[in-house]
Amino acid sequence: MVSKRNRGSFIEKNLHIIFPLPAVVFIIVMMLFPVLYTFFMSFTNWNLTSGMPLSFVFLSSYKRVLQEPRFIKALGRTFSFTALAVSIETVFGMVIALILNREFKAKGFTKLIMLLPLVSTPVAIGIAWNLFYDPTIGLMNFMLTQLGLPKLAWTGSASTVIPSLALVDIWQWTPMISLIMLSGLASLSNEPYESARVDGATEWQIFWHITLPMVMPTLLTAIILRTIDALKTFDIIYAMTGGGPGYASETLNIMAFKYSFEYFRMGQASVVLIILFLLVLAMSLLIVRMRKSLEL
Repeated sequence: MVSKRNRGSFIEKNLHIIFPLPAVVFIIVMMLFPVLYTFFMSFTNWNLTSGMPLSFVFLSSYKRVLQEPRFIKALGRTFSFTALAVSIETVFGMVIALILNREFKAKGFTKLIMLLPLVSTPVAIGIAWNLFYDPTIGLMNFMLTQLGLPKLAWTGSASTVIPSLALVDIWQWTPMISLIMLSGLASLSNEPYESARVDGATEWQIFWHITLPMVMPTLLTAIILRTIDALKTFDIIYAMTGGGPGYASETLNIMAFKYSFEYFRMGQASVVLIILFLLVLAMSLLIVRMRKSLEL
């Protein structure tokens, strides 16, 4: 009887620990452990094809990866792809959100159509856009010829493959930014707008001095989410080009995948993944800091 009472009192006293414990265990096992294990592997020379046992090489794997011209180029492609895609998505997403924030016929149907790119599978998107980009029968070159412009190789050329892949990303993820921005616009008060119109402010002045500052925290949240996701983009690039032609569209994610499952150099693949993780973390913290500074 006493033991049951003691057990009950113990549970009551430690409810603040017991209730969140499953969530803490889940985070440690499913999130923290993979990162720590990858970090551990980055200090080894584990190679599945060498037949040699795993051994610690400490910073040698980092030094070897960082000195590879292929890594430097992949890093540059990762940043150029992300910057191009996210910047255009932000502008287009904001414009579309401003349009959808007004009342017009078929507004609900327009929002439904916007969801289609988000729910499409990466493989289906890759197949469809590869058909669009086909140099002979593709829709994109057909449109260029109708405008009197020369045909492009699109994903078949090293000079156009990154912009071509960024265009697919823009098509797929601009609706997400629009929906996030639309929720932010819907929460704004009408009083500042009414006062500005009474004072004779133009629509551009209202947007620049009222709408944009008030919706900036929401905009930065959307940019954080898209930047993190764009830096980690793998499926669309792999489905459409596999990192080609040559290495022209090889980003850090594609490089890590090839190191792991084509060359079986697990130690160096872990190095690439840790560097990518640190880049994503640094970019996220930077944008979060900018968001907090705007809220002060």
